Amino acid sequence: MRVTDLQIYPVKSLAGDRVDEAVVEPWGLEGDRRWALVDEAGEKVTAREEHALLGLRAEQIDEDTIRIHDRDGQSIPVETPLGLGPVPVSHARQGFASPADEDVNWWIAERVGRPLRLVWQEDPAVRRVSGAHGGQDGDVLSLADAGPLLLTSRASLTRLREWIGAEWAQEDPDLSMLRFRPNVVIDGDEPFAEDGWSTVRLGGVEFRTAETCDRCVMATIHPEELVSGKEPTATLARHRRWDGKTWFGTRLVPMGSGSLRVGDEVAPGLPTLSP
Repeated sequence: MRVTDLQIYPVKSLAGDRVDEAVVEPWGLEGDRRWALVDEAGEKVTAREEHALLGLRAEQIDEDTIRIHDRDGQSIPVETPLGLGPVPVSHARQGFASPADEDVNWWIAERVGRPLRLVWQEDPAVRRVSGAHGGQDGDVLSLADAGPLLLTSRASLTRLREWIGAEWAQEDPDLSMLRFRPNVVIDGDEPFAEDGWSTVRLGGVEFRTAETCDRCVMATIHPEELVSGKEPTATLARHRRWDGKTWFGTRLVPMGSGSLRVGDEVAPGLPTLSP
């Protein structure tokens, strides 16, 4: 098995940046989801509520700068906030984050259609992985929902496509993996084999599996058309539903540091009990 794709999402809920190499930090891939959007009251805003966010794409330019692009070819650079006081945010176990310059907020608001504020997580070491999501003492994460990294398998996606069948294939022939917003995609073993891995080594970096990933409405949003449907969640619910949720992919916690590269070998560790 090999790593086939690496994806970094500098801004939570925006389209991300496909890369050939990424640095692994304790809270995830370097630059991943250190930025997020909140409303005027500090409540987090994601593409679950505002599908238009997926029509914007963020890329990491350097250590201190990202650039956000729209689909009309326009873009705006965003510098890491310096000297700006933190503002309250509703992200669980976060509390406060630093705001971007106001011109950036206006640029985003014009394209989404509502006032929004872009905020930056200065210190990801302060946000703990919840024990409800497999967190252990010392596990930390960015502004991602529940875990530092998400791994998905092409073999599992192929099986899901087979389950969905020909009718769905006409509607969305690619059933893009981007619907699941993974950081790491592998070429796979048996479909859903990743459910049973207690650990996995990607290249030279060891990871612990925190949990199988429960899927939200994000997977039903077409990444290009930005409209919601029933699939693939409806089919997942028929085949992979337990504890009242549907499941696809695994959340990983780094057990070391290093770099990941497309083409790195994937070596699963000892199996765990099936869910």
